[in-house]
Amino acid sequence: MKIQTIHTVYFSGTGTTKKVVSALAQTMAQALSVPVEEHCFNLPKAREQELAFGPADLVIAGVPVYAGRVPNLLLPYIKEKVKGDHTPAVAVVMYGNRNYDDGLMELRNVLTDNGFMPFAAGAFVGEHSFSTILGAGRPDGDDMALVDQLAKGALEKLAGEELGQIPVAVNGCDPIRPYYTPRDRHGEPIKDFLKAKPVTDPDKCVRCGLCARICPMGSIDPQDVSQVTGKCIKCCACVKGCPKGAKYFDHEGYLYHQHELEDQYAGRRAPSEIFL
Repeated sequence: MKIQTIHTVYFSGTGTTKKVVSALAQTMAQALSVPVEEHCFNLPKAREQELAFGPADLVIAGVPVYAGRVPNLLLPYIKEKVKGDHTPAVAVVMYGNRNYDDGLMELRNVLTDNGFMPFAAGAFVGEHSFSTILGAGRPDGDDMALVDQLAKGALEKLAGEELGQIPVAVNGCDPIRPYYTPRDRHGEPIKDFLKAKPVTDPDKCVRCGLCARICPMGSIDPQDVSQVTGKCIKCCACVKGCPKGAKYFDHEGYLYHQHELEDQYAGRRAPSEIFL
């Protein structure tokens, strides 16, 4: 199969998804002597754009896993505006050291439904958006070595005569299960978890406006960055992107869930996995 261009199509609030899909694309592009085009849909304006690809394109699609699935507020964009036409694709998800559950399966299925041929896939561990100790330092050297292995395996498959119409087998459940529900110590769903929003330390904030510019939902008021006027997807782009450390969460349920995840999963090394 003759590929003319490799396209990265990704969301990456804190940079880990971008690191993986970019490395994968560059390795494959160098081997195939083709250019790479980047399509980052972090910001609302980017998600207004329709993307269409053909048989001579190779798409590397990457998203983080939120609550075990493709983030619910990003899913409509991928379903409705990212289209292929017998376009070979590699599906990539990032997860924060707990589990990617059905995230990779869901991304693969959406790509298949939209005219792509997902022939390779990977689930990689990155630092959790909620935490600095869950998956700290990942993807690391071992993870990136696996990215390289995925690239080489995908290149071998592309060199074959036919990719076939059956998408690559990946872990997960089909039909896709509901989103993971954060629960309190009594096993009840955490009240108002979805309404938790970052707050601003006025003593640290220098009003540079960076948080408003990088918020994927466009929810931070650029005139008063202490105001989060829209939905928050807990990507923590503003928290981890603030050069002064002025953004943080103080919502009791959010913090309980964060600490519970850290208590349960910070002490282990969850695996990155590839599928060919």
